[in-house]
Amino acid sequence: MQRALARGFNYRTFSRPSSSRPATSVPTGTTTAATMSGGAIKRVQAISIPTPMPTQSPFLFNVYHKDEFPPCPDGSMKPPRKGNGADFAPGPWRMYHGREYSGFPQHPHRGFETITAVMRGTIDHTDSCGNAGRYGDGDLQHMTAGRGVVHGELFPLVHKDRNNTLQLFQIWLNLPSKDKMVQPAFVMHWSEDVRKTSTSDGGVDITVWTGEYEGVKSLAPTPRSYAADPSNDVGVYLLKFKPGAEFTLRAASGGVETNRSLYYVEGASLDVCGEKLSRKCVVDVDASQDIPLRNSGSDEVICLVLQGKPINEPVAQHGPFVMNTQKEIMQAFEDYRATEFGGWPWPEDAMVFPREEGRFALIDGVKSTPSSK
Repeated sequence: MQRALARGFNYRTFSRPSSSRPATSVPTGTTTAATMSGGAIKRVQAISIPTPMPTQSPFLFNVYHKDEFPPCPDGSMKPPRKGNGADFAPGPWRMYHGREYSGFPQHPHRGFETITAVMRGTIDHTDSCGNAGRYGDGDLQHMTAGRGVVHGELFPLVHKDRNNTLQLFQIWLNLPSKDKMVQPAFVMHWSEDVRKTSTSDGGVDITVWTGEYEGVKSLAPTPRSYAADPSNDVGVYLLKFKPGAEFTLRAASGGVETNRSLYYVEGASLDVCGEKLSRKCVVDVDASQDIPLRNSGSDEVICLVLQGKPINEPVAQHGPFVMNTQKEIMQAFEDYRATEFGGWPWPEDAMVFPREEGRFALIDGVKSTPSSK
């Protein structure tokens, strides 16, 4: 019997947010999202961090983590309390599925890909293909699960004398049926290489994690990623606004065929198309229109943009498996029970590397670091 199920792995934690959640009109004085700004704003939904946020196809899942872990003066990289295996409670920091270390010990995926963008903090990655890495502080990881992979994501507290703040997005991007059973793939983009630009006045910083924005093209994702085909118009952009800064998000190249959502996760106030948002929320907008944005508060605003053309295929999901039919979901469970998707080659389910280890990526047996590019 495979170890993850034997340990009672909580698949519910990874369930897709319900797309049937009613829209919440966040701006004061606005009756329905459909009437906002001439239709440029389609829907506004309140969010609660770190609860997974609503998504539109081709995306399946989007979660924003911000944990203020304390220093770890003894060098153990462990938080000051143990986890219970399912710690998602509100508070300054969480253990998630970890017990000794915060994070997500080994667990399986099939049928989609993950995009993990770390703004601050450190992640140790290991997987059933023998790949591994330590990354963070601006690094980006793409992982196509394809036919099946088991991986672990742990958050070691590497700093002894200062807070170990963790701030990241993890995004699940679906795969069309023709690519759901491709070979797993893994690519690391170091922060030094991630594409960035700014407005002419320096008020807004734009990081192009995936796709292309106004001539700034991201580094390549995994080869069979849905984002690898430019015609799918996939974009993952991070916007950081200084107080008072303004920015117009230009219409997507796919126009009305593209789904686009803005995730307002940090800051006191953000104006979208002239509507003031004072609660954290996700805003679905018309991708064929320019969207004016303004930080109307006194602190930094952070907004994530997810966009892409919908895949327009049935979605069958059970926890970490995303296929097109329930029969395929059942087959995924059978395959995992029989093969463990290649088995777990690491000595621990919750694998962390020595504290002194710097950032690295081990892919197909070849180790690289930012300095060895």
